[in-house]
Amino acid sequence: MSPKRLERITIEPGKCGGRPCIRGYRIRVADILGLLGSGASHSEILKDYPFLEEEDILAALEYAAIQADHPILIAA
Repeated sequence: MSPKRLERITIEPGKCGGRPCIRGYRIRVADILGLLGSGASHSEILKDYPFLEEEDILAALEYAAIQADHPILIAA
């Protein structure tokens, strides 16, 4: 985990419904993940969104990994 990289993820109440975005831009972490999940390569994403950087994509992936790694309590 890279705390410096995660600084690229911003959450602002009035932007994108308070969802995690990349560096204050109106592109959500979920948008990046959706593109990757659809088969887009890093280079394709960077070409389509020239304001993004490779580190932004890696930050989105790292943020998602952290969010997915939490315990789930199930009543027995």
